[in-house]
Amino acid sequence: MDERELVAKAQKGDFDAFLLLVNDHKTMVYNLALKMTGSVQDAEDIVQDTLIKAIDKIDQFRGESAFGTWLFSIALNQSRALLSKNKMRDLKPIEEYLPAVNSSDHAKESIRLFDWGDPHKVMEQNELREILDKAIDILPLKYKEAFILRYYEELSIKEVADLIGESVSAAKSRVLRARVALRDHLSKVFEDSYGRTM
Repeated sequence: MDERELVAKAQKGDFDAFLLLVNDHKTMVYNLALKMTGSVQDAEDIVQDTLIKAIDKIDQFRGESAFGTWLFSIALNQSRALLSKNKMRDLKPIEEYLPAVNSSDHAKESIRLFDWGDPHKVMEQNELREILDKAIDILPLKYKEAFILRYYEELSIKEVADLIGESVSAAKSRVLRARVALRDHLSKVFEDSYGRTM
């Protein structure tokens, strides 16, 4: 049975068809929620709330996108709502993470990236992952979600744009700014932690 048939059955109240639809996407929804919140408990709550909302709204699904994309958009909105409700993040402007502008000539200062060498020689893989996760976690929400959708969920820029409700060019811009912010932040972290020379 293909997705359209399952959707049609689910819209008629067939709960088994609904379960078949969501089973392929539950793990991805959980991973997205976990990346967005950094909390297992919050991620589990978001999955539960997403599935409840999907059951309630299944009759509104028109098939203009894949079912998984529709489910992702619900999960993303639930993540945003939870973060907003709990005020879990003290979001800083993206400019704080981007290269400074020289006030005298308005030219961008060159970014001197710290020479990481081989990160595996500096620390174990799990330590590197922890540092990266912390860096992603402090990004402003609109850049964080775009980065996670693009690089962790491996969605295309078009899919990211659809999910965040922005144009393709705006989605590209958010992903790019997130990458630049992460690069600059991580360079400073490694430089502060391990000195200027290896």
